[in-house]
Amino acid sequence: MRVNAFVLTLMAGVLAGLASVVAAETAGGVDLFNGKDLAGWEANTHPDSFSVVDGLLRVHGKSGMSHLFYVGDTGEDVTYRNFEMTVVARSEPNSNSGIFFHTDRELRNGKYLNKGYEVQLNSAAAEKRKTGSLYAIVDVDTSPVDETEWFELRFRVEGKQIGVWVNDQQVVDYTEPTEPQREPSRAKRLIDPEGGAIALQAHDPGSVFYFKKIRVVELP
Repeated sequence: MRVNAFVLTLMAGVLAGLASVVAAETAGGVDLFNGKDLAGWEANTHPDSFSVVDGLLRVHGKSGMSHLFYVGDTGEDVTYRNFEMTVVARSEPNSNSGIFFHTDRELRNGKYLNKGYEVQLNSAAAEKRKTGSLYAIVDVDTSPVDETEWFELRFRVEGKQIGVWVNDQQVVDYTEPTEPQREPSRAKRLIDPEGGAIALQAHDPGSVFYFKKIRVVELP
């Protein structure tokens, strides 16, 4: 009986530990950036736009616009349909960047990602579409943070619903209509029922953003 009781106690402890690990993974999602190198990421053009400096992912479009796609360990773009993404970022002054989702590598005018949505990151005073904007769809006209200081941006995609939070302040609550009206250059700025890729934007030679956390939680 003593042995059996000990075994039962041990098994209970193991199961509890496993449950805690599963719960932590479910709650925390998957870290896409390892803080060491660009493993799991691939640039579509100008790979010198992306580097890891002092444990931070540095995004600088010094050779022109470029996009860094998450490919994981597959070598191909990882697609997400319903998910929540959290980044911790900061910028140099007067810098432009963004995070694309439900996208792919098709380009418009040989430069811009043609498909999917962009969550804006921007510290330029002259920019009218501020950090947290769902670019050209729901634009935020007043930045909720000083982007030169570390801040958290989180966005959630669930069905046709898109929400964006900056430092836990919701700035976008958007539901894509049945027949969205888009200008021709953004005709593919749509939710893809099959999901799509995630990409970080290196915008121009004068723009530098840093990321120290990039995490995704997939939703049912």
